[in-house]
Amino acid sequence: MKTAVVTNIQRYSTHDGDGVRTTIFFKGCPLSCRWCHNPESQDFRKELFFYDNKCKNCGGCIPRCQSGANVLEEGKLCFDRSKCTGCGTCTDWCIYEARELAGKDYTVEQLVKEAKKDRIFYEQSGGGVTLSGGEVMSQDIEILEPLCRGLHREGLSVFIDTCGFAPYEKYEKILPYVDTFLYDIKAMDSAVHKEWTGVDNALILENLKKLSAAGANIYIRIPTIGGVNANEGFMQQVITLLTENNIHPAQVNLLPYHNYGRNKYASLAKEYDDASMQVPSDEQMEQFKNMFINSGFTKTNIGG
Repeated sequence: MKTAVVTNIQRYSTHDGDGVRTTIFFKGCPLSCRWCHNPESQDFRKELFFYDNKCKNCGGCIPRCQSGANVLEEGKLCFDRSKCTGCGTCTDWCIYEARELAGKDYTVEQLVKEAKKDRIFYEQSGGGVTLSGGEVMSQDIEILEPLCRGLHREGLSVFIDTCGFAPYEKYEKILPYVDTFLYDIKAMDSAVHKEWTGVDNALILENLKKLSAAGANIYIRIPTIGGVNANEGFMQQVITLLTENNIHPAQVNLLPYHNYGRNKYASLAKEYDDASMQVPSDEQMEQFKNMFINSGFTKTNIGG
């Protein structure tokens, strides 16, 4: 039976679509956005958070690790991440909670069951289930399509949070079961997009046009980052894209940059270059919001 690797099932979420939602975060993304606040969701493989500040160098994990990733050197525990297979065995033996496995296998049936637990909150708030990541559209279509179909069959609202970088055929297959796409636009210039995310944006923009033409309900989401895209020129380019291609998003959500996930990077032995990214001011955010509203996109919000 096929499974998907999920990093988190977040209940009572109010920032991933309408109402109270259960957000399922899938592991793996074709982009590597330098501001990503969920770095554990980028790699498709399971991986280990190692919190060095919690480790007491007891060595209890050493005999449990079958790959030899843990050794004591002069009384200090050294973790060789290159040898780690992500089995998670050491996490069961670490009494100081210095280790945490990012990623757990779920079947479609298990995910639908988890989502159904919060039905009462969906019904009271107009919420539902949001599939996020990582990039959910990078998942095996033989997992994604039956999951969307199963949630839809249960009468649950399904939102897809996507960067847009996936074959359009995948979007076509799940379109009948999806209520709304939360669609990211991060940069309009292809070279700038590649510099900050690792890929160009040609496929992303083409998929947006195709989804709109197919009648999909779309919320445009713009991560707004000082030093990257928090400027009038970029916002006007997005407005022009939407206007010239007759794209009518139900909402535009401007998402101010934050660095809340920066501590995760150290725990995964990854670098975080927050010196080149800044939080936009409240005045800037209001200015960008008014640009969209004055261009006819009246349902534009800061956050969401």
